[in-house]
Amino acid sequence: MGDTKRLPKKRYERELLRLQAELVKLQEWVRVEKTRVVVIFEGRDAAGKGSTIKRVTEYLNPRVARIAALPAPTERERTQWYFQRYVEHLPAAGEIVLFDRSWYNRAGVERVMGYCTNQEYARFLHQCPIFERLLVEDGVLLRKYWFSVSDSEQQNRFRSRLEDPMRRWKLSPMDLESITRWEDYSRAKDEMFVHTDIPEAPWHVVESEDKRSARINMIAHLLSSIPYHQVQRPPLELPPRPPSKGYERPPRDMQTQVPNHAAQLHN
Repeated sequence: MGDTKRLPKKRYERELLRLQAELVKLQEWVRVEKTRVVVIFEGRDAAGKGSTIKRVTEYLNPRVARIAALPAPTERERTQWYFQRYVEHLPAAGEIVLFDRSWYNRAGVERVMGYCTNQEYARFLHQCPIFERLLVEDGVLLRKYWFSVSDSEQQNRFRSRLEDPMRRWKLSPMDLESITRWEDYSRAKDEMFVHTDIPEAPWHVVESEDKRSARINMIAHLLSSIPYHQVQRPPLELPPRPPSKGYERPPRDMQTQVPNHAAQLHN
């Protein structure tokens, strides 16, 4: 799967910070130019999608850049046109939406686990390229990333999560079942690419054996694929604080204070 040598931490952190500064510039350009950006994150369980999304959004304004991570569809949503519940999460002018998994659930987990019929699956493969061409035709900047990880590395990451009480919530029974259905997911992904890797909205594969490299590579590619430029913001200056007009704060004991837990840490 290419060079899996781990990127040194200091180099990684330095380059990540530089790229995050560029993401802030991109965000401001999107806001001012009223652009609409959709970024799709798909891939194997434990391939590093979530941690990459965190790094992308770390310094961004949540009013401009938001994450769409949809839960399982409700009974009502199951009766809608499949793409309908995703449409309402698409960006308006001046917004970036990052899909932490997306409409491609139908081509992945739903297909493998039997949550959709063969007819629904075939309809998805037919309609998805049409749907995405409509988005691109309407001016949406659509970027699709597939995070790829080997079966052995996935197993290691699952085991690490299982043993870490702070990250155990990331594991679900369905995640663990993906181990026994590795080849089924591989075939589903290959077929999905055949139908949906289109010129208007191609897939970009992120090799994710090393999470640090994967994050750097994905963010660098996203920035290189959008013709943004630095937008000049009006200069801001702190105004002088006006003289007091006699206001006095009410006594603290009239309000409910949060206990000073931090004071115990000094002992």
